[in-house]
Amino acid sequence: MTTQDLVAQIHKKQSFLCIGLDTDLEKIPQFLLEEEDPIFAFNKAIIDATHQLCVAYKPNIAFYEAYGINGWSALRKTIAYLNKNFPEIFTIADAKRGDIGNTSTRYAKAFFEDLDFDSITIAPYMGKDSVEPFLEFKDKHTILLALTSNEGAFDFQTKKIDGKELYKEVLSVSTTYKGSENLMYVVGATKAEYLKEIRQIVPNSFLLVPGVGAQGGSLKDVCAYGMTKEVGLLINSSRGIIYASNQEDYAEAAQLKAKELQIAMQKELTRLN
Repeated sequence: MTTQDLVAQIHKKQSFLCIGLDTDLEKIPQFLLEEEDPIFAFNKAIIDATHQLCVAYKPNIAFYEAYGINGWSALRKTIAYLNKNFPEIFTIADAKRGDIGNTSTRYAKAFFEDLDFDSITIAPYMGKDSVEPFLEFKDKHTILLALTSNEGAFDFQTKKIDGKELYKEVLSVSTTYKGSENLMYVVGATKAEYLKEIRQIVPNSFLLVPGVGAQGGSLKDVCAYGMTKEVGLLINSSRGIIYASNQEDYAEAAQLKAKELQIAMQKELTRLN
């Protein structure tokens, strides 16, 4: 999927919502455990109820790896279902991979070719030769962790080196990588006040922004500081949508929560236009 395809979907649906499929067997409605594949059954129902309200889905790979081969099978079914039935949806493998050379290439092949995701999240700590292998894939996107929303982000990301915060150095250097036009960045919603300076470094790149809702991030603030003429934002919500209910109405409850965010996003897009 190209960036232009993604922008077109945002305007068509009047939404830049990404729904995180962090599917946990301990949190889904317990009657689903009677299903042959409860993870996929849950995901399918959530997708069917919300696909008109969002432009992206982001399975957190750890929630599938935790269940071994059954989890991987559910992940494969989920991405295949999305690609077959809703090919306009942007898919993100939230895998946070990052290794050098051939290892990165193998990770890229696993998620871009075998599973056929549109994008993957990458940890940049090992530098250029751990990122560029992902950037070689046509119409695939690499989403670099830049400034995250967790408490430990301050351990390293905001530390200054020669007067410059480390996350800013990550942003600046990454723009020099071969294939950097396929880069996107993770910036936590709880760091909205940093977005103005981030946009000075990567003025046009898409930002994947987790932390709106359950983690306390403000959609309005994120849009005020981070939105571009091409929107340039994917706002992720996971728990606040998929676990809106643990009863039989879980899909309907998820739809209502997604609709609330979509309506708020439509207002922000109206201001942009």
